[in-house]
Amino acid sequence: MTATIIRIRRHGIGVIALLACLAIVMANPAQANPRYAAIVVDIESGEVLHAANADETRYPASLTKMMTLYMLFEQLERGELRLDSPLQVSSYAASRQASKLYVKAGSTLPVETAIQALVIRSANDVAVVVAEALGGSEANFGRMMTDKARQLGMPRTTFRNPHGLPDAGQTTTARDMATLSIRLMQDFPQYYHYFSQTRFTWNGNTITGHNRLLGSYPGADGMKTGFIRASGFNVATSAVRDGRRLVSVVMGGFTAASRDTHMADLLDRGFVRASLYGRGDWVAQADFSGDRMGIERTPAAVTPAPVAPARTPEIQLASLQAPEPLPSAGASMPDTAQGSANDPIRELMTRAEPAATQRSETLHRLEPVGSSASWGVQVGAFSNADNARLHASDAAGRLNQDLFNARVDIDEVTGSQTVFRARLVNLDENQAYRACRSLASEGMDCMVVNF
Repeated sequence: MTATIIRIRRHGIGVIALLACLAIVMANPAQANPRYAAIVVDIESGEVLHAANADETRYPASLTKMMTLYMLFEQLERGELRLDSPLQVSSYAASRQASKLYVKAGSTLPVETAIQALVIRSANDVAVVVAEALGGSEANFGRMMTDKARQLGMPRTTFRNPHGLPDAGQTTTARDMATLSIRLMQDFPQYYHYFSQTRFTWNGNTITGHNRLLGSYPGADGMKTGFIRASGFNVATSAVRDGRRLVSVVMGGFTAASRDTHMADLLDRGFVRASLYGRGDWVAQADFSGDRMGIERTPAAVTPAPVAPARTPEIQLASLQAPEPLPSAGASMPDTAQGSANDPIRELMTRAEPAATQRSETLHRLEPVGSSASWGVQVGAFSNADNARLHASDAAGRLNQDLFNARVDIDEVTGSQTVFRARLVNLDENQAYRACRSLASEGMDCMVVNF
């Protein structure tokens, strides 16, 4: 069950109460999810801003392709390959299951197209093309990938294939995937721009991608999504705000939408805490975990590519079969959403700002709430009002008939960035809880709120 987050008044409540409420927000789960894991890292300091099951064994799914790309970038840097070098397509590679580019056996494709196909299309057939070109066979390339993982400081990762299709022996952790993400940016900044691309052209057709965060989260400029049934919905994301770069990994989402919403919330919270820590704020420096990652710094800086405009969400392809789910007693995905209402960490942020420079943040309602709407359910927050309305309308359509009085309400929060909070309102307390339980049973993240 999701937790009710009661609005915290600024007057009369001390920092200790705020920290206690923050602990409640982060601890109460929406529902059991043994596949969930997450980590948020500040690249500059190496500080782990958030970690949940970060060292527990998980399936990487298509996050695997980040290592395939790392090894391909190595060959480019060594001069063994060029971006226009042709890669041969075998019958085995062409036979791999979707998601795929549908390359033909006996044909070739250039290295640059292979890079785009792996990042944007998450093409399993192209992953095998690269594996066979670099390692001779998929199995041998898997051993090469595992050896490279050890060299990069990924002790809990084992690769068996270059694409992430189901294999019970192919496992990793959220921390190891964060390490790989960071090393890709630091070791090959000249190729990082490929991770920000959302489309490419192949044989006269425009191929579009799965990574909706590139269009929906301000400052997100790259990395990778992944999904198989055993793993749930995974994503690695890098984002920049006010010159500060964070890397975050979320694994085990119930849906692509809930995964993306949770990622956005983790990044929001990470940027808040990192900014307070950078200012020397004592609250931000409170030792929540004492966790840091050793990050090798390189002089080359990552230059983000322009972020694509928000697009209509696309369907993510899954594999047909999967290994048995991993046994775990891990925590479930915390019930928080991007820009969550009545959020203690935002109160901390506001309190930490000097009064003279305090950021103005004004709340506007696009649909006024009546006096009976003292309780409601928030199902996400978005950078686009239409997306927020669509998500809230979808949630409303899933409710039982006895909750017919619930109606869609979109809150616009303006400030340094604009966020549209998707809510169902006009409910009493019992109805709000029942609505959230119903939505959670269908895989939707939600949060009961009191106005």
